[in-house]
Amino acid sequence: MAEKLAPEKSHSYIHNGQKVFDWDQTLEEVNMYIELPANVPKKLFHCKIDSKHVEVGIKGNPPYLNHELAFPVKTDCSFWTLEDNIMHITLQKRDKGQTWSSPIMGQAQLDPYNADLEQKRLMLQRFQEENPGFDFSQAQFSGNCPDPMTFMGGIRSG
Repeated sequence: MAEKLAPEKSHSYIHNGQKVFDWDQTLEEVNMYIELPANVPKKLFHCKIDSKHVEVGIKGNPPYLNHELAFPVKTDCSFWTLEDNIMHITLQKRDKGQTWSSPIMGQAQLDPYNADLEQKRLMLQRFQEENPGFDFSQAQFSGNCPDPMTFMGGIRSG
C-alpha cells in the first residue's frame, strides 16, 4: 500500500537547455540523481553534503553543482552513491514532512500545481505511515491540502 504513495515521477532541473539533475522526495528524504559522464573514472567524482549546502564535481575541476540547499538536512544520515552512470544523493530532511519545492535554494522551483501535488502526496504518505492498516492510495483532498509537517500538531516520532 505505501509503495503506491511513493514518488510517481521525478522532477528535472533544466538550466540553459541542459538537464542538471532529476529529483524526488518522500516525507523523510530528498533524492537527487545526476547523470555522470561515461569517460571519467568513478573514483574521481566527489560529493560534499553540509547541513545547508551541496557540492558535486570531478576532483581537480571546478564543481559541477555548488549550491545552498532549500532547507537544512541531517548530514549524519545523508549520503551519496554511484549506481551505473548516476550519482544518487540522498538528503535526509531535518524537518520530516516538510514539502520541498526544490532541493536547491532559488533554483528549479516546482510550479504551484506540481508543488500542490507533492504536498498532497506527502500528506497521504504521512497518513499511511501513521495508520498502517488503512490504504490511502486512492484518497483525494478537496480544497487546500494541509501541511504534512504541521497538520494536527505535527508528525509523531516513533
